Amino acid sequence: MSPEAVNNEDLMKECDSVLNEIFARCHENAPNFGVSEDFFKNSLKKTAHKYLLSNSSEVLSLQELTDFFGQIQAEDLFMALACANGNERAWWEFDQQHRSYLERVARHLAKTDIDAQEVIDTVYVELYGTRVVDGERVSKFATYSGRGSLRGWLRTVIWHSLVDLHRASHDEVSLDEMTENVGEGTAHANFAESTSLGGEDEMIEHLAKERYRKATLSAIEKAFSSLDDHEKLLLLYYHVESMKLREIARMVENENSLLRDWFQRKSATREKEPSSRIHESTIMRWLEKSYAKILQFFRNELQSVHNLSEQEIEICMGLATQDLAGNSIYRNLTTT
Repeated sequence: MSPEAVNNEDLMKECDSVLNEIFARCHENAPNFGVSEDFFKNSLKKTAHKYLLSNSSEVLSLQELTDFFGQIQAEDLFMALACANGNERAWWEFDQQHRSYLERVARHLAKTDIDAQEVIDTVYVELYGTRVVDGERVSKFATYSGRGSLRGWLRTVIWHSLVDLHRASHDEVSLDEMTENVGEGTAHANFAESTSLGGEDEMIEHLAKERYRKATLSAIEKAFSSLDDHEKLLLLYYHVESMKLREIARMVENENSLLRDWFQRKSATREKEPSSRIHESTIMRWLEKSYAKILQFFRNELQSVHNLSEQEIEICMGLATQDLAGNSIYRNLTTT
């Protein structure tokens, strides 16, 4: 480690009291966000290392580092970290403070209202995070550093989503579309080996893959069939009927909705929300819990029924992400 790096590490330790004061202020303003002091301070330190210490070949002064931390939008960062961790109170505050801003920016930048709504849905999914890496859900909020306002960062996120929307190729055909247009049998054939099998080793490997494929499909189907009715409805609305998060949210608010009674029972068991409006982030949290239930049942099924090892289960996990069965994996989502 270079002398400059050592000195900068010592300098960071001297700033600990400054970081303590920033955390105390943020925690006092939002005590229910569930962000720990160490987690928050480590986030600030990472930001300093990335944008200040790593870009400087000279030893910084304590005043320079203190000024840098003073320029961080600490309360915005505190909320972003809480939302990234899935804290419900933080998500409610985010919706209240920034939802209307997101809508205004999307309508201003998008060519049509449909594009604007599409981008809002996409941004909410990215902010909540549906991708899992090393067992951890990855939220777009994790990329916010506090350098600049949260709204300025959100505007950039919306712009990038709009660019991605317009770059999307219309020539690509999803598995669901293939199944609908050419039939399930033909769609499944596309997952077959593209080259003819040759040799005993390749044949054994092929048979092994087929075994895992069958176990995967069976476990997925049983996992879906184990869901409660409201969980099946959520997945049907979102994945089969392709309803947007906002559309499901509005449906839940309808007194005649099949999900309404379940939501009211759930609300009675926790702290009452300050508003009766259902936001996209709430729907994402419900979906996340359904996904977690499916995953747990899926793994248990592979282990207890199919007698697979942990390594073999990971192979099935990889197969499951390929959506091998197309729409057929949803056939057990019908409710009674």
